[in-house]
Amino acid sequence: MGLGTKLRTMWWDGVDRLQIIVNPFFVEVGSLLLKLMYSILSVGPLPNHMAFIMDGNRRYAKKHKQKEVEAYQNGSLTLLSTLKYCSELGIKYVTVYAFSIDNFKRSPEDVKVLMDLMLVIMERLIADESFIKEHGVRICFAGNLRLLNEPVRVAAEKIIKASANNTKTILLMCVAYTSTDEIVHAVQETCLQKRNEAVGSDVYKEKVPIIGLTDIEKHMYMAQAPEPDVLVRTSGESRLSNFLLWQTRSCLLYNPAVLWPEFGFRHLVWAVLNYQRHYRYLENKKKQY
Repeated sequence: MGLGTKLRTMWWDGVDRLQIIVNPFFVEVGSLLLKLMYSILSVGPLPNHMAFIMDGNRRYAKKHKQKEVEAYQNGSLTLLSTLKYCSELGIKYVTVYAFSIDNFKRSPEDVKVLMDLMLVIMERLIADESFIKEHGVRICFAGNLRLLNEPVRVAAEKIIKASANNTKTILLMCVAYTSTDEIVHAVQETCLQKRNEAVGSDVYKEKVPIIGLTDIEKHMYMAQAPEPDVLVRTSGESRLSNFLLWQTRSCLLYNPAVLWPEFGFRHLVWAVLNYQRHYRYLENKKKQY
């Protein structure tokens, strides 16, 4: 059995276990409790955009004596459940740090496992669109997609097209991404645009074209979303690890000690409550920029 087949089997085994072990009665009770919690949280201001650094998968594998691929599979289920909660709560944008450019420095085996897992997730979402349609999720990608292998790149293009008409929740997957690469890309594209505008133009004959902040920002990979209100990094780490450095100047950073595959609804609630507690301070900071 190939690695891709194993990953697909593990993916659906995990989903099936969730469906089998939960009694319908508890599902109903849990649904009511969720709605109650959503109502309580909705009394205060809600973040429009939450970003996640999904840290701790490999530590989770060591902690539970699992293979790393199993931990990443559990982490992918956590991503889906978190996306579901955010959608139901009314959080419009969800951004995840799915694959850093720096991850290409890992061993070829590690890179292949991560690429295969991304491919499996995207293929399943394409084949079974019920999750995307039910929650109105539009999936977008941010990063240098040219660095991805062809199967993953093709699957990304398909899922973008398949979810293009959904508008309730926007999931941005940062793949082959680092913030420094994003900034360099934006500056290069801005300079190229200004040069093209200057060619044959009488306006720029006597003065050098000026590059403004908005010129650079519109060429950012993340230009398709507003700046995040909350950035969550699991596993207790407080580093941004080259993620959204440009966009997090007035963003709440929340660093729960829980490892990503263990991240659940209660942790999301605490993140939102922390945002509400600091909301006035954060809004005042935004006005200073």
